[in-house]
Amino acid sequence: MCGIAGYWKPQDDPQPEIVAGMLDVLEHRGPDGRGIHIDPSRGLAMGHARLSIIDLEGGQQPLHDRDTGRVLTVNGEFYDYKRIRARLTCDGERFKTKSDSEIALYLYKRHGLDFVHHLRGEFAFALFDEVDERLILVRDRFGIKPLYVWFTDDCVAYGSEIKSVLMHPSAPRRLDRQMALHQMMQVMVPGRTGFEGIEVVEPGCMQVIEYRGSRLHRRAIRYWDLDYPRAEDHDPDPDDSFYITEVRDRLLDAVATRLEADVPVGCYLSGGIDSCSILGLATPMQQSSVRAYTIAFDSDQYDESAIAKTMAESTGAEQVLLHLSGDELYGDSFASVLWHAERTFYNTLAVAKWHMSRTVKEGGRKVVITGEGSDELFGGYPFFKRDMYIHGLGLDPAEVERRNAVFRGAILSEEERHHPAWEALCGFTPSWLQPWLFTLDRVRPLLSDDIRRDLEGYDPGSAIAARIDPSRVVGRHPLDVVQYTWSKTMLEGQILTWGGDRVDMANSMESRPAFLDHHLAEFAVRVPPTLRIKDGTEKYVLREAMKGILPRVLYEREKFAFMAPPSNTDPAKAAKVKMLADVWLKPERIENAGLFDVGRVQAFLRHAWHPDDEHATGARNDIILNHLLCMQMLDAVREDPRRPPRADGT
Repeated sequence: MCGIAGYWKPQDDPQPEIVAGMLDVLEHRGPDGRGIHIDPSRGLAMGHARLSIIDLEGGQQPLHDRDTGRVLTVNGEFYDYKRIRARLTCDGERFKTKSDSEIALYLYKRHGLDFVHHLRGEFAFALFDEVDERLILVRDRFGIKPLYVWFTDDCVAYGSEIKSVLMHPSAPRRLDRQMALHQMMQVMVPGRTGFEGIEVVEPGCMQVIEYRGSRLHRRAIRYWDLDYPRAEDHDPDPDDSFYITEVRDRLLDAVATRLEADVPVGCYLSGGIDSCSILGLATPMQQSSVRAYTIAFDSDQYDESAIAKTMAESTGAEQVLLHLSGDELYGDSFASVLWHAERTFYNTLAVAKWHMSRTVKEGGRKVVITGEGSDELFGGYPFFKRDMYIHGLGLDPAEVERRNAVFRGAILSEEERHHPAWEALCGFTPSWLQPWLFTLDRVRPLLSDDIRRDLEGYDPGSAIAARIDPSRVVGRHPLDVVQYTWSKTMLEGQILTWGGDRVDMANSMESRPAFLDHHLAEFAVRVPPTLRIKDGTEKYVLREAMKGILPRVLYEREKFAFMAPPSNTDPAKAAKVKMLADVWLKPERIENAGLFDVGRVQAFLRHAWHPDDEHATGARNDIILNHLLCMQMLDAVREDPRRPPRADGT
């Protein structure tokens, strides 16, 4: 894993110091080396900060194939690269390194833009074709690796993180007002960021930028997407054993490919069946014991470490247990994670995972395999089950809500909520969206009068729905609908950003989510909904596939969403978050940022400290408080992207 950055301004000489500055803020992504390619004749500058995982001695980038006039910088991993190298070598190609990245140059030479279909892994990369005068920006199918771009008709700048793009002197440094509201409610519009003019290269997409007629022209190409069958095309009488075996075989292959590295590979381990399955499969594939990393919270309601310990013991893994309390979840840690995430986070799980990746790095490791993506593919979340019951089976969802009462106000809505744009798109309003619509009601009045006037009539719910491809939703089973819409919004915009790459790479540590292997995903969409959630059991097909390696207590356990304890769960955490609020939410700082109304924020804060609030209210207050702090800190990042803000406001 690495960091990439660069810019192309065809009519100007490229300035090495600009791309060097863009790389400076990505040093945490690539501390093992740096390379820059400058082409004065084309106005091109491409940079690469390297974290060496494959081909430790060679493989420096940018990779420049002078015979074909192509330059490549890659962030990520291409799997099956040895097989592809061997096949291409048989066809007469000669590789210059042992790096996995180099295969992209030769696949592009052979297949043109169709080369992306031959790539497997998690990646974001830039390829410049000197002959056709075009820059190609590509992101993996799920958006595991980040890639941002700022584009005008005479200049394009890109980078692995927004702060890198902000370091280009022409890029705007303004917060996007619409996206400020979206960040406060938690759900972003796919393709947009919190910064004006800076976009996300969407998952499964590439942007092709060409120089024609003294101008840059851009087109986006979607090369992959989740493609659920129409509802009537699902197997009406499925053979459980067929789907169980196929899921097992594909997951085995996904884990095996992700163990490929020239450095030791560990595992993240929570108390869920996802990470436990990964550990259970990785252990027999390794000659030595696998090191497993587990977070322990100081709240019985949120702590899963006891179950994780059971799994570690059953596999003989070397478990590293990280105990976290309010001291670690707030203060400078909170501010540092915001700088790395570059967007708000509603729960300090982001901070907890940042501490965990730091623990991995301090222990001398660079790579872990993780369990992200399992819930998205196999219907694991409580809100998926709720919609399956209401819209798929016609059952009463009360039992789901009772069992998951701890999440009311956070990931489960305390009341039914409807939105017309989503009703038109899906036939119902997905349960995953409903709590954030309630949060929207609470946060919109906190905005400054100026921003509220500017956003009068703007409907965030409709803006999000407008970015969902109707052809992937219409005629699908309700469970397919909610899994697809969640994956296009919250998976990429939340779980794989502040819950994944950004907090891992903050500590120069690579995470590999095996469930998000596209070969596994392409089969998972064909698994009938009644085998994903069967007789009230979520992820049934995965449970059965992994039954032989999961401890009984875990095999029989209902899904528990992995979250950090909110600040209202004990006085110590409330005191810690109040210390942050006293600095970042003091009236003069709110006034200077211009995002929020001072009086209304102060009124909210007076209410937010009540520990005896009804559970949903207290949970939502904690969410809003986290968002307020993050937005104020994000304004500081806008002013100076080079370094993280501090808890004391400096």
